[in-house]
Order: sequence, then structure tokens, then C-alpha cells
Amino acid sequence: MSDLKPKEAQKKPVKKKTVNDQAWIGGLLKGFLVAFSWLPLSWNQRLGRGIGWLLIWLPNSQKSIAQKNIQVVFPALSAAEQKQLLNKNLLELGKTITELGPMWCWTSQQILPLIKEIKGQELLDAAIKNQKGVILLGPHIGNWELNAIYLSSLYPATFLYRPPNVSSIDSFMKQARSRFGGKLVPTDLRGVRTLIKALKNNEVTGILPDQDPGESGGVYAPFFGRPARSMTLVSKFVQKTGCTALFMVMERLPNAEGYRLHFLPADAGIASKDELVATTALNAGVEACIALVPEQYLWSYKRFRKPPPGVVDIYKS
Repeated sequence: MSDLKPKEAQKKPVKKKTVNDQAWIGGLLKGFLVAFSWLPLSWNQRLGRGIGWLLIWLPNSQKSIAQKNIQVVFPALSAAEQKQLLNKNLLELGKTITELGPMWCWTSQQILPLIKEIKGQELLDAAIKNQKGVILLGPHIGNWELNAIYLSSLYPATFLYRPPNVSSIDSFMKQARSRFGGKLVPTDLRGVRTLIKALKNNEVTGILPDQDPGESGGVYAPFFGRPARSMTLVSKFVQKTGCTALFMVMERLPNAEGYRLHFLPADAGIASKDELVATTALNAGVEACIALVPEQYLWSYKRFRKPPPGVVDIYKS
């Protein structure tokens, strides 16, 4: 403050408002989600498709990011095929937004019957029988919110979670996600220790494996042939506890018919002490999940952000 003039020094500092400070934004978001929950799934998804059409026709960052991701991930597709995949993806993104209402507000009696088919349940059963805990890796595909609902409704479950950018909706989100008995722990040292304890108690745990771990939480590993910062946390959990790692996808069925749940095995390399081997296996598993329903992946996420030196940043080019 020594460089301020006397008159300026007498002024009270004005705190700059950020999104996190604005409680009204959290209240507005909560209001929208509650309103979405009042609709049956068919009308909810129709509204989601409406949002998707707006994303298709209006300039927006979600469309721009998804378009760039699709172009580098699927170079063999023609321009027309890439555009078709982009449009389908934005329609699915709209559904993902509106489905948060039912997923955060409905009862388990309303939600669980929506899962019409389960593929690979025997993998989860065998992993639980192994008595060393299970870590479920659920990428951002389809209705990934339903993954935690299914698991916490049937098993003792603990999940790592990252606080939302809008902090004023955090308490509502945590209450919604934990209302069926699942425990939410933050992505810090305390949360990691809690998750390890849960695994040693033979609990089911869950992580989103395709999030950017930041500069210190991962290494660069190939994702669809392009380097992406990839988390090493999963391999450390497996090494520490001997738990079984499985992938999990909640595919959205057409015409509001419900969902199809997939459990997929993880490559043994995911437990390697070589971080590149482990993260390459992790990303290969995510790729296999995406292959089930590529139009339902969250392509609007900057998965290739902060590339290594010498690699073009596709989001800036």
C-alpha cells in the first residue's frame, strides 16, 4: 500500500466478485436442476436435445472444443462424418445437462429401474469376491452420474470428487451424490488416504480416469495417439492395495428407453510401476470405453490441454 496516494489509501479495498462468490448463480443452477427433475425422462431428454440444437447452431466454446477434439481423434473420418459426429455429440451433451436434475433429485426407486441391461456384472462380482477392493474407472461417457448411484445403492462405496467451479452449488451437489450412502472425498491427501482405507476394507470406489491431473499428478501418455496429461493415481492405488481395476460405462439408450451399464476389464499394465506403461494402459481402457458409444463422450472437455514442448496446442491453433 506504500505506493498509493493518501486519498487512495483511505478508500476501502473493493473485493472483486468472482463466479465462486456469487451465491445467486448456485441458486439459479439448483433451480434449473430441480425443474429438470420434475419432467419424466422422455420430456427431460427432449429438452436436452433442444439445448443440444442450440449448441449446434449458436457459436459457443463447447462446440469449438468438441470439433477440434473430434478432428484430431478421428482423422480418418471425412469432414461430413466429423460434422455428423459433432452434431450427435452436442445433442447428447444437452441430455447430459438436463439429466442432472433426475440424477440429483429422484429416488433410487425411480432411477435404478432405468438401467435396462448390465454387461460384465460377473467382472464386478469376481472382483468383490477377491476381497481386496475394487476401483471403478468411469470416463465421461453417457450418464456417468448414474454410475455412482448404481454402486452406492448396492455396495459400500467411496468416490473421489473435485469441487465445482461454482462453489455455491457444492453443498447441493455433495448432498445429491451421497444421498444413497456413497461417501465423497476430495482429491487431496486426506481423500487419497480415505480411498486407500476403503479399498483395504473391500469397498467399491470410483474415479473419473480421464480428467487432467495437472502438472504434478500425472505424466504425458498417448490418448488416441496424441500426448495427454494422464493421472498416475490409479496405478498407485492398485500397487498399494492389490485392488481390482475395472472400467464402467453407463450408455444412454435411444428414445428415452433408459441405460445400458457396461463393466470392462482393465489391462494388467495399469498396475505397472513404470508410469508411462500404467498411464498408457489407463488411456487405452478409456479409448475402449469410448468405442462403445463415441457420440456420448464429453468431447467438449480440453483433454489435450497444456501439451508437452514441441506439440501444437490444438485449442489455440
